[in-house]
Amino acid sequence: MTQEKIYVVGHINPDTDSVCSAIAYAALRDQQGLVGVLPARAGNINRQTEFILEELAVPQPELLLDVSPRIRDVISGQRPVTIAATAPLSRALELFHLHNVRILPVVDEHHHPQGMLYLKKVSERFLVPSQEKELRRVSASPRSICQCLKATAVHEVDADAQEDLNLYVAAMASETFRAKMVGQDMRKMVLIVGDRPEILRQAVELGVRVLVVVAGLEIPAEVLEIGRNNDVTILSTTFDTATATWLTRLSTPVASLAVTNFISLRGQDRLDELRISLMHTDVPGVIVVSDSGTIEAVATKSHLLNPSSVKLILVDHNELAQSVVGADKVEIIEVVDHHRLGSLQTDKPIRFINQPVGSTCTLVATLYQNAGITPSPAIAGLMLSGLLSDTVVLKSPTTTDIDREISQWLGQLSGLDPYEYGQRIFASSSAISGYDSLEEVITTDFKVFTASSCQFGIGQVEVVNFHEFHSLKEDLKSELSRLRENRSLDMAGLLVTDIVAGTSELLISGDRKLALIMGYPQISDDLYELRDVLSRKKQLIPHLLRILGALQ
Repeated sequence: MTQEKIYVVGHINPDTDSVCSAIAYAALRDQQGLVGVLPARAGNINRQTEFILEELAVPQPELLLDVSPRIRDVISGQRPVTIAATAPLSRALELFHLHNVRILPVVDEHHHPQGMLYLKKVSERFLVPSQEKELRRVSASPRSICQCLKATAVHEVDADAQEDLNLYVAAMASETFRAKMVGQDMRKMVLIVGDRPEILRQAVELGVRVLVVVAGLEIPAEVLEIGRNNDVTILSTTFDTATATWLTRLSTPVASLAVTNFISLRGQDRLDELRISLMHTDVPGVIVVSDSGTIEAVATKSHLLNPSSVKLILVDHNELAQSVVGADKVEIIEVVDHHRLGSLQTDKPIRFINQPVGSTCTLVATLYQNAGITPSPAIAGLMLSGLLSDTVVLKSPTTTDIDREISQWLGQLSGLDPYEYGQRIFASSSAISGYDSLEEVITTDFKVFTASSCQFGIGQVEVVNFHEFHSLKEDLKSELSRLRENRSLDMAGLLVTDIVAGTSELLISGDRKLALIMGYPQISDDLYELRDVLSRKKQLIPHLLRILGALQ
């Protein structure tokens, strides 16, 4: 199985607090001895976060868009036991027994799968034949028979020709043998003979296709001479009659019983695809191939019971709707957050830390203090960045005394002045025109919420004044309408916050009757003044949850 990874990841459309808290908490858990812990981000970072990471010389965490379990997560890293199509069934049985498997992939010389050989099918072929002729049938070449019997080829004719032959054992008197052979196609016969010189001579005179002499018995010169003249392949084996008979039946090449309409999937395919293939068809196994087409594994139903190698620690959110795709299909082992509780459910108790502070970075910093671990200047700078961003340089009503105390502690450790550094953080991302598109302005920090049966989404952007926003208002309104329709939302909005004036404006797209219940002064159509509102989480969202929930 793939080595276990524990990703510390924030919400989709990550903001600064989400990214910085993920990096800082991953560093803390790593120092505490948690193996395989890595920071990640559930989307592209915004310009503010990019500025911070460059300023502090910290690399961007890994981009994590989908953690849905993959087939590769639950299969062994050991290469599967395989067999060539030309190998005899005797070799297949050896492999079945030696490796305790029930399925053998049949591969070519490049290790590309050509079919599947099932132990059940091999067993049925030899143990429950439907007709007597099935007991006699041997589909093999003389060379394959020779190899299975570990025999010496005394004389060979067309040794590699693959043929459908009939197996007979001459355990009878010579007169009886000759009578039995009347009407038989001798060129389709494999005859096993012991110490019966007369039958040996009769067999080569009749021109059998393959004559097997058992027990290492000496073959008379006369028999050899007649056999050569009549194109008889003559093999000498040290095995006794019973063993030689059984092994001859097993000389049939694997290809004759292999199933060629097998199912193959790639290691990076979702585990759900494997589950569907195994649970809704009668195949006992699925071949897993690499991008180059070589075989990686054979996946069976037992693999579906293996846990995924990916685990999550959620920071700055606790709702699956805001989490990375596939979070509901892997184990969540911790949550560190400062938002309201959502509907997260887990199979077993987890570490869940939730405090009413201004940022998740504040919370992570207190965990450093509680653990007696001093963060590096860069990590301290990251936590200070997330704190200042989420509290709007300690101006937001979500700011607590803990945030103020922690900001001073982090400022000392990082060598950064919180107020001066906070101004630089917001100056780096305050121009709407700096975004690549108006869609990006709205969606870079966009979160979806549910009030009763009403779904709505609110984006937020910080500016140093409203001039640029007002000039782009109509275009932003059109983009909001398009976003609302594409995501099937009842309402979509953009909260534009002037961090200098300490106030905000809200542009919305939704039902006209919203204007009657918004509860904020209306500046113009679909634009509202939110005086002294800086926090989407603590000031705007509770208000919208209340009025939209009552609207239904």
